[in-house]
Amino acid sequence: RHMSDERNDKSITIGRHLDELRSRVTKSVLAVVITTAVAFLFHEQLLTVLMEPARGFAQIPNNKPIYTELTEFIGIAFKVSLLAGVFLSLPFVLYQIVMFVAPGLTPGERRYLYILLPAAVLAFAAGATFGHQVMFPPAVRFLLTFGSDIATPYIRIGNYTNLMLTLLLWMGLVFETPIVTFFLAKIGVVTGDWLAKQRKYALVASFVLGAIITPTFDPINQTIVAIPILVMYELGIWLAKLGGRGRKKAAQELSSGAES
Repeated sequence: RHMSDERNDKSITIGRHLDELRSRVTKSVLAVVITTAVAFLFHEQLLTVLMEPARGFAQIPNNKPIYTELTEFIGIAFKVSLLAGVFLSLPFVLYQIVMFVAPGLTPGERRYLYILLPAAVLAFAAGATFGHQVMFPPAVRFLLTFGSDIATPYIRIGNYTNLMLTLLLWMGLVFETPIVTFFLAKIGVVTGDWLAKQRKYALVASFVLGAIITPTFDPINQTIVAIPILVMYELGIWLAKLGGRGRKKAAQELSSGAES
């Protein structure tokens, strides 16, 4: 009977977790749907902002991109609206994730997770802004001027927007690196010293990612992408060391309190 009771309790616990997971996933999906609908109302403004780095070139007819398929523009409008909706709902979605995993964390880990939640959103926004304002314009300039004496650069809005969104997504994730490493150091998964020893691998990985992320093949733009990746990694090492010191201090205070 005792084993049967334990089995029933375990099934009840799993059932509650599944119900909570279903509830939080449903809320997150509804939030994305609502914010995407709102973003679609402003899809023209969003696309205008995305096209800003390509403006100012006389080679572009009418200073506007083109589309060559009947459904291309509306497809891109929906895609941009969806990604904008995901970003707008990101704080709420992250909150749902944090609340779901929080019971399995210690009070200290939960506290840091709550603090880092808005920092993660701001870091992603900073990375996307950096990609849009700093990294993409020189790439566009290179692509529009390379071979412009031979061919006229008609920009398809689908190709341009996909390149832009890919870059913004990658740079947003890259700027999350210091936040993630700080939290992992706080919970004891990594240390700043270990990350420092992996610096040579990070150097190689940054240029590999630069080659993957950048829309061009020239080494200048790849370097422009690789440099912020290295900077974020170095910042992550520093924050991991800071988080590790705080963890050691808390452990020492806990052990000294137990001895007394």
